[in-house]
Amino acid sequence: MLYFFIIINLITFATFALDKWKAVKHKRRISEFSLLYLSFIGGTAGAVLGMLFFRHKVSKKSFLWKIGFIIFFHILLGFLYQFVLFSFRMC
Repeated sequence: MLYFFIIINLITFATFALDKWKAVKHKRRISEFSLLYLSFIGGTAGAVLGMLFFRHKVSKKSFLWKIGFIIFFHILLGFLYQFVLFSFRMC
């Protein structure tokens, strides 16, 4: 599972870099849905680093809200996972 998260975050980071490059060159862009989907399936760290490193999508409020929701959802899943894991250990 660790390898999956490393790979998906590297792919997400590279996708943000590619989209920024395409934006600068006025070429056909990567869809916002694709960027958000990569973040949702586990590439949140790569997305945030890509946004900060390349200054990409940081001024777009709607995108920031969506990324914020994905981060909140991942944190919530982490807490639920820990709660369920702890509950089964107590039995």
